[in-house]
Amino acid sequence: MRGDTQKQSQSSSGRKKVDTTHQQSITQAFSKGVAYDKKSQRWTDITKSIAIFLCMVPFQTVERSGFLGMVKTLDQRYMVPNRKYFSQVEVPRLHDEVRNQVIKELRDIKHYATTTDLWSSRTMDPYISLTIHFINDDWKLCGKCLQTSYFPVDHTAELIAQGLREALESWELDEELQVCITTDNGANVVKAVGLNDWTRLQCFGHRLHLAIEASVKEPRIDRAVGVCKKIVSAFSYTNKRRKALAKAQADLHLPHHRLITETPTRWGSRQQMLERVLEQEKAITQVLKEEKKKQAPGTHLAGH
Repeated sequence: MRGDTQKQSQSSSGRKKVDTTHQQSITQAFSKGVAYDKKSQRWTDITKSIAIFLCMVPFQTVERSGFLGMVKTLDQRYMVPNRKYFSQVEVPRLHDEVRNQVIKELRDIKHYATTTDLWSSRTMDPYISLTIHFINDDWKLCGKCLQTSYFPVDHTAELIAQGLREALESWELDEELQVCITTDNGANVVKAVGLNDWTRLQCFGHRLHLAIEASVKEPRIDRAVGVCKKIVSAFSYTNKRRKALAKAQADLHLPHHRLITETPTRWGSRQQMLERVLEQEKAITQVLKEEKKKQAPGTHLAGH
């Protein structure tokens, strides 16, 4: 019976059948080395994904060997376009696509509020931002940063007022549907809102910051804050002290936390700075004591 079964498993020609389910055709094998057609859906999808990624990194990223190697590993058939293509074609196309989607969404809103702010980059280039807030038909609070525009002209109230009106027009927003606009207390911005005859709300965070700043203007507090600033500065710019602080933290079983630098425009950062100095007081004291001993060897013995 066993022999008969084995014979039946053979084909009529006497040869065994070969399993070809895992074998590739010549066409399939050849296609692996052929680059995608730029009109193909696969090439379009990958290119769009890279364009989205490039919104937060330099365009030259697509020409770096590490990035090219990664893409080749993920899909060797995809050929990465150069940065000129992304900067002049793909990213502008993505911008227009997203912009049209946002405009379409904003057409259905009944009322909205806006927020604007003038600020400078790390290189001190001036910008103005505009954000819209609204409740959609599902009663969901939505917010979208419509634009951050380079604003090199004089920051006069008249130019700011004109810039804000033009921004609303460019997004096809009706001024009559704007409930209010929130700004800081800058005199030029306040006047600009008045020139446009818009209802203005003061920024709560900015007002809170001013109130707290005014409340802590007291000599004893100023002295305490000043001492903490000097301590943080002393440990922030010296790698030797940072290592010594880390060792002291381990010896004293304290959290391995770095000291926090105060940001003048953020009142909360001052509180965080003070809390961190108090948390690490023993470790800071130990490091400074050790430094003092090394700076004055023999002083302790001389006193005896």
